[in-house]
Amino acid sequence: MAERILLLPGDGIGPEVTAQARRVLEWTAHRHGIDLELEEGAIGGAAIDAGGEPLADATLDRARKSRAVVLGAVGGPKWDELPVERRPEKGLLRIRKELGLFANLRPASVFPALVGASTLRPEVVEGIDLLVVRELTGGLYFGEPRGQALVEGRREARNTMVYDESEIARITRVAFDAARRRRRHVTHVHKANVLEVSQLWVQVVDEVARGYEDVELAHQLVDSCAMLLVREPRRFDVMVTGNLFGDILSDEAAMITGSLGMLPSASLGEGGVGLYEPVHGSAPDIAGQDRANPLAAILSVAMLFEHSLDAPAPAREIREAVTAVLAEGHRTGDLLLAGDDRPALGCRAMGDRVLGALAGSP
Repeated sequence: MAERILLLPGDGIGPEVTAQARRVLEWTAHRHGIDLELEEGAIGGAAIDAGGEPLADATLDRARKSRAVVLGAVGGPKWDELPVERRPEKGLLRIRKELGLFANLRPASVFPALVGASTLRPEVVEGIDLLVVRELTGGLYFGEPRGQALVEGRREARNTMVYDESEIARITRVAFDAARRRRRHVTHVHKANVLEVSQLWVQVVDEVARGYEDVELAHQLVDSCAMLLVREPRRFDVMVTGNLFGDILSDEAAMITGSLGMLPSASLGEGGVGLYEPVHGSAPDIAGQDRANPLAAILSVAMLFEHSLDAPAPAREIREAVTAVLAEGHRTGDLLLAGDDRPALGCRAMGDRVLGALAGSP
């Protein structure tokens, strides 16, 4: 049977990078004899424009029936004046929650050809290979009570951070399982010196760790972790943390590697559907100009082959093709350093180079 893949290009540069990811997905699947059934839908601002809601029930139903979802990006100034509950980002939060995608995997590694693209010294960033495992469906972004109110004549806003032990244990197991396939070290990032929620995290993480005697565990306060990420990023293997801290730290890790345009992600759960998207946003300032970097979206397709289709060989080939293209000196505008006189490739041209490298691989 064909594996059903739902493409949700979204907003801004989302359609551009998703188009290149689709080309790589189709070409690689065909090469390896993997039968795919691809279809497209709308999410975010595009869905609002089409039907008034950031994620239609029908689209969500199609996602549930798919093996995987490839998402571009959501959001943009066009929809900033809408009520909060109807903004594009609500579509992204809803699909994560409804599909039970509690584990967000964000790898951050430095391609050898891009060591000089980081704002940090080459000797600091060379060899970075870390994985942020972020809890995605709980914590401050979903806790109740929440909202704004008028209290004694003053505007007040409230968000609630809530986690129970089962939520913490399942994301911790994902991190430890990932560490066993890597360098066998997990760093739990928390704020247990002031937050009761983090104190529970420390307790549960320690309990889960007892079942992984072959994996080393360290606990790290989030503020000092943010500092260490830019001072000694190579010390980290797998980092596990809650929704808010993971959101911030994964973006920091991404910029250490040189560009948000290089970082893929996978969101996984217990329901069998995986969601794959680049870490970057919709970049409305360059949307429609063929200037976007599609490599994060293409690398997200590599994660799709690996996690949802259980096909590590195609995933490896895609990563090797990206490595080869960068080694040949090809760059989109975001990867060019000041004074670099090489011409910047457009989004489609970069997709062409990756497909060419794939076609030339053994």
